[in-house]
Amino acid sequence: MATIEAVYSRVLERVRDYRRTAGDVLGAAGLWLLIAAFVVWSFLAERDALVTGVVTGSVFALGAIVLTLIYGVLKFGHFAHGDGMMLSAYLAFLLLSGTIIGTREDTELLPVHASDLPGAETPIWDFSFGYGLLIAMLLAAAITAALLVGLDRLIYRPLRRRGSGIVIYSIASLGVALVMRSLMFIFWGAGGRFYTRGFRSAVELPFDIRVLNDQLFIFGAACLLAGMVYLLLYRTKLGKAMRAMADNAELARISGINTGQVVVWTWVIAGVLLAVSGVMLALQAQLDPQLGFIVLLPLFAAAILGGIGSPQGALVGGLVVGMVQEVAVTLNMDFIREGFPGPGYKFAIAFIVLVIILLVRPRGLFGARV
Repeated sequence: MATIEAVYSRVLERVRDYRRTAGDVLGAAGLWLLIAAFVVWSFLAERDALVTGVVTGSVFALGAIVLTLIYGVLKFGHFAHGDGMMLSAYLAFLLLSGTIIGTREDTELLPVHASDLPGAETPIWDFSFGYGLLIAMLLAAAITAALLVGLDRLIYRPLRRRGSGIVIYSIASLGVALVMRSLMFIFWGAGGRFYTRGFRSAVELPFDIRVLNDQLFIFGAACLLAGMVYLLLYRTKLGKAMRAMADNAELARISGINTGQVVVWTWVIAGVLLAVSGVMLALQAQLDPQLGFIVLLPLFAAAILGGIGSPQGALVGGLVVGMVQEVAVTLNMDFIREGFPGPGYKFAIAFIVLVIILLVRPRGLFGARV
């Protein structure tokens, strides 16, 4: 009798495994088919919105790659991510213009800034900005990297040594986010700001697609950095160490990997990508202290859609979330007069995408477990 029960239990467990595997495969195939159908339909019906979504999604992709790097190595969701992006963008604004908010008008804080360089504000090609913005972005990336390493030493490393749980990490990062947002309000106010106020030229592409030249730069820079991250993770010794630590931090340490150094380099890489994605986001939209909090949900949705721990998945997830948001808003514009909500709801679309993914395929498109 005991033998029959053991055999029945093994058969039942195997059936459950087969059902789980079949559901996983069908869920992934269904999602890929749904995404492909959406892209084809959007290209035929809402081409301009689809292109804008690709540009916005490329910025989301960069941010989501950083999220998945931090989660893979440090095992927690960094809720200060969006505000870190915008703080980096404001640092670039400070380094470019040298100004902060004053009592009646902006006050010049830095005696020397990037726009003082000869020809720094002369537009590059047909972009709306000059090389001064690029210099300011690189300097902001260095400052952000140093800031994140300092925050890790001050806040996150003591939590790691105490063996704190993921909830404590998340609450700590949420506190960091509130501090960052407060600093932006204090030094630059609540009003929107722009890197440049000049005319933004556009270029005509095949299939009657019209794209701003700045958007071409944003998309190209995002793809370049995403490719560099991929090469770093899969073609360098540091990348191998980061992947080993993501798989098993204790085993990586025993194997001779300097896990402390890996953590530092993770924050450095995160800081650089965070600054670039923040500047790209502000160039696409505007500088706004609230924007970092608003884009936090799309960033998490992109990371989970692609699969937590998968950089290439984060790239695909970011593009999909960006396209869905922009196309959904364009579709709704025809119904606003009938009492439907305006385009301000578009970031809620990310929440819908997130819920669908968690229900249909929690592991994401590329198979990483949540």
